[in-house]
Amino acid sequence: MVEHAEIRMVHRGGSKINFREPVITNDSRFLLCAAGESVNVYSTSTEEYVHDLQGHTGLVTGVVLNPSNHLQVYSCSADGTVRLWDFTDAILIKTFIIGYPIYSIYVSEKHGGVVFLVVPMANYKSSELFQLVAVHLPHSGDQEVEARELSAVLCDVSPHAGAASFGREGEYIAAVRGLQLEVFFFKKQKSYRFSLKSGKKKGAKNAFTCISCHPKEDCIATGHEDGKIRMWRNFNQKKEYTYSTLHWHHGAVNTLCFTPEGTNLLSGGIESVLVHWHYTQENQKDFLPRLGAAITHIAVSPDGSLFSTSHSDNKITIIQSCVKVSAVIQGLVKGDGVWTNLIIDPRSKALVLNGKPGHLQFYSLHRDKQLYNLDIVQQEYIHEEGLDQFEVVKAAFDARGDWLATVEERRKKGAELEINLKLWAYDELTQSFVLNTTVTAPHEDQITAMFFSPSPETTMLVTTSLDGHFKAWLLADHSDANAEGFWACDFVGGYHLLKPGCCSFSADGSLLSVGFQEVVTVWSPASWELLTTLSQPPGAIRDLCFGRLSCSKYLLGASTKNQLCCWNLLTCSLEWSTPMDVSLLQTDPLSENMAAFCSQSGSSDLFVFKPSEPRPLYSQKALCTGKVQHAVFAPRDQMLESCEERTQWLNRSQLYFFTQHMDLLTFSTKTEEDRLLASSKQLMVDDSVAVTPFYLLLGKHRGQQLEKQEALTNPMAERTQLPQGSIAIKELLHTPAHVLPSASFLCAMFVRSLLISSSSAREEKEHEEGEMEREEEDSEGEADPRLGESAAWGPPEEFGAPALTKAQERELRKVKTFDHSWLSSLLDC
Repeated sequence: MVEHAEIRMVHRGGSKINFREPVITNDSRFLLCAAGESVNVYSTSTEEYVHDLQGHTGLVTGVVLNPSNHLQVYSCSADGTVRLWDFTDAILIKTFIIGYPIYSIYVSEKHGGVVFLVVPMANYKSSELFQLVAVHLPHSGDQEVEARELSAVLCDVSPHAGAASFGREGEYIAAVRGLQLEVFFFKKQKSYRFSLKSGKKKGAKNAFTCISCHPKEDCIATGHEDGKIRMWRNFNQKKEYTYSTLHWHHGAVNTLCFTPEGTNLLSGGIESVLVHWHYTQENQKDFLPRLGAAITHIAVSPDGSLFSTSHSDNKITIIQSCVKVSAVIQGLVKGDGVWTNLIIDPRSKALVLNGKPGHLQFYSLHRDKQLYNLDIVQQEYIHEEGLDQFEVVKAAFDARGDWLATVEERRKKGAELEINLKLWAYDELTQSFVLNTTVTAPHEDQITAMFFSPSPETTMLVTTSLDGHFKAWLLADHSDANAEGFWACDFVGGYHLLKPGCCSFSADGSLLSVGFQEVVTVWSPASWELLTTLSQPPGAIRDLCFGRLSCSKYLLGASTKNQLCCWNLLTCSLEWSTPMDVSLLQTDPLSENMAAFCSQSGSSDLFVFKPSEPRPLYSQKALCTGKVQHAVFAPRDQMLESCEERTQWLNRSQLYFFTQHMDLLTFSTKTEEDRLLASSKQLMVDDSVAVTPFYLLLGKHRGQQLEKQEALTNPMAERTQLPQGSIAIKELLHTPAHVLPSASFLCAMFVRSLLISSSSAREEKEHEEGEMEREEEDSEGEADPRLGESAAWGPPEEFGAPALTKAQERELRKVKTFDHSWLSSLLDC
C-alpha cells in the first residue's frame, strides 16, 4: 500500500444549493446557501460566486442570520456543531459543540443568545423521532465551546426545513408534522395542538407540508399536499380556533413565506410559479410563471426588496420585489442519472453531462457554475409520471470541439426502441452548437459506445450497438461550397455475430479497438482491415483504453470476470493481468497515467498507475461507499509545480468522479490548497460599502503607503500627474439643484478651479528658460570652436571632479556666455 499524506479528497463544486432555504443579507448584497459541507456566498447583483465558509465536517443543514449582528450568520451541520461566521471575510468566529446531529436551525430577535435546533430525541439517534430544543450559547473567549444544555420545546417534530416558524415577533413558535399543527407560547410555557382529518374522501390530502407565521399578527399559514393553503387564527384558544382556505396550486404546496411587513404571502410548488397572495385581500393574487422547475424554498430579504426561490433543478432565482427576475444562480443539475458519462468540452473546458430532461448542461468546474444548457431533444417535456419521453443517453466531442454527437432514446412499452443520432456543429457566431445532421434509427438496437477519431486528417465517428455491428460515420462535403457538410455512414463492421460493448481509438487515431464480448479486435480506420484479435481470460470486455505518449503501445481492458488486462500491441500478446473488479477505467489525455476504480466490500478503491510500471503511483482504499461509475480527467488552467513523485499525477489534470449519492468529488494537493488559501485571504471590497470615518482614515493611510512604495520602485511614478478632476466640478454635478447656493456664489469657485496654479506656471517658466539657455549654449558652441575645445578638455568625472548641481551648471553657463572683452583693454593699458 502506497501512503500519500499530501493528497486528500475534497468537494470541488457540484453540491446541492437547493437543499435548504437560502439567506439574503440585510443590505441585499449577498445570498448565502448550504452547499454540501460548506456555505456558499453569492453576489445578488452579479450572481457570481464570492467565497465559501469551510469548516464543517458533515452536511450543512441550515443557515440563519445572527439577529444581534447583521454581519454574522449561524450554520448547523450533521457533525453536531453550530458555527458562527463573519460571512464578509469568511472568518470562523466560534464553534459550539452540541453533540447531536442537527437537522434544522431557527432563531428569533426576541430570544437573544439562543438558537432553536431540531435534533434526534434522546436515546433515539437512529430513529425517526425528532425534537425542537432551545440551546443557550455560552459566552466564552475560546474558539470551541461546548453547549450541551438542551431545553426541550416541542417533541415529535419534522426534521425538514420549513416545518417550523416563529410568529408575532417571537411570541410563539409553530411546527407541523403529518396531520398535526402544534403552537408553543413562550410566555405561557404552554402548547396547543390542532389536528386535521386524513381526508380520504374525494381524493383529498390534508397532510401538512410547510408553515409560515405572520410577523406582526396572530396568523399562521400552512401548506398541504392537496394544494390548499389554510390561514389559522384565534389559535391561542384551543376550542375557538378558525381557519380560512386559499386554493390555487394543483399539486402540493412546497413552501410558504410572509414578507417582513406581513403584507403579502408567497407560495410555490411543482407548477414552477411564484404566487403572490395579498394578505388583506386574499382573493387578489399575482403570479410569476415559468421559473423553470418546481419551487422548493422561498426566502425574502430583511428589507423586503429581494425574493429568492430555490428549485428542484439545483437552481436559485433572485427576484426583485416588483416580481421581476434579476439573477439566476444555477448549480450542477442532478437528475435521475448520468447516462452520458462525464465529458470535458475541449473548447470551454466545461464538464458536460445530463442536465434537465432532454438537455445537456455545460458546467464550469473552476467557477462552480453552470454556463448554459443545450436542448438536444427539442421537444416540450411533460412533467407527468408514466409518460415515455426521449432521453439523452450518449454524447461525445471531437478533439477540437468543433463537433458534438448525441444519442437520444425512447422505449415504449410493447413497442420498438426509438433511437436518434444527432451531429451538432459549433457556431462561432452564437458560441454554441447548431444541429447539422439527424440520423433516425442509426442502429437496430441500443447504442453501447460512441467515440470520435482523434486524427486531424479526418472527421470520423464510430458507434457500437447491441445489434452486432459497429458503424463508422464520416463528414462528407456538400455539393454547394457555401453549405456545411453532412454526415453519412462509411463502413459497417462486425465479428462472428458477437455483440460489441465498447470501443476506443488510439491517441493518433491510427487504430480502433472494439470489444466483441470476450474478444478484442483491432482495426485500421484507413482501410477497415481487421489487423488482429487479442485473447484474454474468460469474461466480457466492458472497458477499453489505449495508452498515451510513451505508453502508446499498450491496450488495457477490464472484464466482467474481475480481470484487468494489458496487451502489448507490438507483440500482440498479453503483457500482464491482475485480478481486479474494475468498475471504471479512465485515461489522462495529457499524460501516461490511468485511473482504475475497483469495487470491493461495498466500497470503491482507486488505483492510479502507468501501464509500463508495476507499482501504482497512487492508491486509496475505501474511497467512498458504492460503485464509482462516472469519472473524468479535466485539464488544469494552470499547471501545478509539485516535484514529489506521489503527487505529480495531479500536476497537469485533475480527476473528478461521482459517488453513488451524486456527490462530485476530486483530489487536492497541499500545493493547490496553499494557493487557494492565499487567494481567499484577499478581502473583497465593494464600491457600495458604507464610508465611515475609520474607513477614510485607513484608506488614506494605505493610499499614502502605496504612493511611497510606487515612488521607490517606479521612477516614472515621480512625474507629476495631470489633474483627473476638480472638487468644485464634482460638487456642482452631483449635488441636488435645490440645495445648491446661488450661481453667482459658485461662479468664482468654479472659474478658479479651471485656472492653472501659480506654482505650476512658475515651474513651467523656469523650465522654458532652461531650455532656451541650452539652445543658446549649443548655438554658441557651434559658432566658437575654442569654446567647444575648452569644454572638451574640461575636468572630466574620471579625475575625481565633483558633480555639479543644476543651479551651479546654470551659473557656469552664464559665466561662459558673459563678454570679457573689457579685460583685454585693461591689460593692453
